[in-house]
Amino acid sequence: MKTDKQDAPVNLLDVAREAGVSRATASLVLRNSPLVAAATRERVQQVMQRLGYIYNRGAANLRQNRTNTIGLVLSNISNPFFSTLTAGVEEANDASEIVCFIADSAESPERQARQIQRLREHNIDGLILCPAVGSDERVIADLDRLGLPFVQVLREIPGCARDYVTVDYAAGIDEAMAHLVTAGRRRIVFIGNFSTHSAARARLEGFNRAAARLGLPSLPVIAGGRDNRYDEAALDEILASSEPPEAAICYNDIIALAVMGHLRRRAIGVGSDFSVIGMDDLSSASASYPALTTIATMPHRVGEAAARLLQKRISRPAKRSEQLVITPRLIVRESA
Repeated sequence: MKTDKQDAPVNLLDVAREAGVSRATASLVLRNSPLVAAATRERVQQVMQRLGYIYNRGAANLRQNRTNTIGLVLSNISNPFFSTLTAGVEEANDASEIVCFIADSAESPERQARQIQRLREHNIDGLILCPAVGSDERVIADLDRLGLPFVQVLREIPGCARDYVTVDYAAGIDEAMAHLVTAGRRRIVFIGNFSTHSAARARLEGFNRAAARLGLPSLPVIAGGRDNRYDEAALDEILASSEPPEAAICYNDIIALAVMGHLRRRAIGVGSDFSVIGMDDLSSASASYPALTTIATMPHRVGEAAARLLQKRISRPAKRSEQLVITPRLIVRESA
């Protein structure tokens, strides 16, 4: 029969006595303090594991008025781009012992508002937000009302000068266009346009600026949609014209891979007859046939940068807002 002492949970003093250190030293080990010698740290950690000691982080956070949790609200978590971005957020979080709650707005501002409210009810310390299509200044007003530190990622609410991490889409597209021109392609079409958020507008603006800089002929822009589809009929129409395009810059890799499949069905050689360039450098890009040339937008780096910027904002609420711009790079493969 167990005694009351045997039933009691192991506490930090038990660990300290077993490890032959002071309670203060054991506490420093829990906080990953550099003041503790490596051998001592290892001994204390082994005792914690052997005794089954569980750190009451909730009590410690209450003392610090922090929960060491953040929210991550994405616009479409089924998109593999956002999976890689989330991995970047989690890597930065893990280094700082922060836990992340992930929510999907599914491109709905109403659902986004509900998710943010629910996350705040869990007393998160801050929020990383990729605003849903249709988001406006009311999102920012709600976050301010809730007193919630936040960082916008990839997309930015118009007129909101707050912490923001994005990609220099224009620079990536300019490099891709210059590559195509060097390869002798001049009739270049943009496939997958929709101007419903800042990241989409930045892509098209970058394409138009690069085309003007390189003196390229103007071609119709092929529309896209939120579900990573594009107007196939419009592409067929322009391909049947007297001066069809020789290459395409696509909104993302998902659309680029679909375009490649469509061209093959029309017996148009991808890479030989027609060049295709995507954007994001998803894992499927290098595995496609032919392998897809793409603009790597570094989603893992974007996620890490957003998480670290949020940590800075939480620690220093009054600091000036920052905008971090990740420079993409062109990954040349077989499709262009």
